Amino acid sequence: MPSVTTTSFYLLLVFAISIQYFLPSPKTNMASVSSPWADTPCELITTPQHATGKTDIFTVGATHMAHIHNAILRGYNSIYLQAPHIKDADKAAFIGYSLTWFRFVKSHHDDEETELFPAVEQVLNDKSIWGETHKEHEAFLEGLSGYSTYLSTLASPTALNGTHLQSLMSSFQPAFSHHFHSEISTIASFSSHPSAPVPNTPEADAAAAVFKNWGKKTVMKAGTLDVVPFFLMNLDATFEGGKWADWPPMPRLVRWGLVNGAGSVNWAWWKFASCDARGGAEGLVGVAARGWGEGVDVGLCTFLGGLLAYFVLIWM
Repeated sequence: MPSVTTTSFYLLLVFAISIQYFLPSPKTNMASVSSPWADTPCELITTPQHATGKTDIFTVGATHMAHIHNAILRGYNSIYLQAPHIKDADKAAFIGYSLTWFRFVKSHHDDEETELFPAVEQVLNDKSIWGETHKEHEAFLEGLSGYSTYLSTLASPTALNGTHLQSLMSSFQPAFSHHFHSEISTIASFSSHPSAPVPNTPEADAAAAVFKNWGKKTVMKAGTLDVVPFFLMNLDATFEGGKWADWPPMPRLVRWGLVNGAGSVNWAWWKFASCDARGGAEGLVGVAARGWGEGVDVGLCTFLGGLLAYFVLIWM
C-alpha cells in the first residue's frame, strides 16, 4: 500500500497538472487588458509570416526570432512602465526581474554573435550580411551596461530609484528598439540573397536546421531558473490573433515544468511579467492592481500546485 507521502505527492501533482487542462486557454479567452500594457514604449514587432504569408526558411527563421525579440521588448516595457511605482517591499524582487532581463539580452546578443551569425554567413557564403547588425549592437551596449551596473551596485534594494532607472533605459531605447526591429527585416531579406538555398533541397533543410537548433538552445543556455521563466512569461499567446499561442512548440507538461518548477526558485519576480503562466496578457502590477480572476490567477493557481508538488517531492 502506498505511503501517505507518496499518495500526497501524486494527488498534488495531478491537481497541479489538471489546472492546465481545465482552465481556459488564452488562445480562446483573449480578454482585453487595461492600458498601459507592455506594448509600449517599445513597439512590438509584426512577424514576417503574419505580414507576408511567406513560409521560406528565412521568413520562418525571422518570425521565430521576432517572437524572442518581442519577449525581450515586453520585458523592457514591463520594467520601464512599472519602475517608478514599485513599493519598497517589492524592490528586491523587481531588481531580480530587471537583472534577469539584462542577462537575457546580453546572452542573446553574445549567442547571436558567436553562434548564429557565423552559421548563416556560411549558409549564404557571404561575410558581409551582418555589417549593419554589428553596428546596431554596438549602439546600445554601452547604455545596457550602465543599466546593469546601476542595478547591481545599489547599496540596498530600497535605494532603487525607478525614475532614474527609466532615464537610464531611455538613453539606449531608440538604438535598442531600432535594432530589435531591424534585425528581423534583415533576416527575412536573406530569402532573396543570390546564394539562398533552393527550397526543398538538402541545402535548404540544412539552413532551416541552423535556425531551429539555435533557437531551441539559445534561451535555455541563458538560464533555466531565471531567463527561461522570464521568456515564457513575456510571450503573449493572444498576439496576432492567437496564431502563435503554441509557440515555442513543446509538450504542455514541459512548459508547465519550466514555468512552475524552474520558475518557483525565483517566484516573487514573475508578478512583474507581462503575461501569466499560460501566455495570457496581464495588467502590470506596478501600474494597476490585479484582481482575482483577471488572468494572474491562472498562473497563481498553477504555481501553487506546482510548488506544493515540488516541496513534497523534496521531502520524500
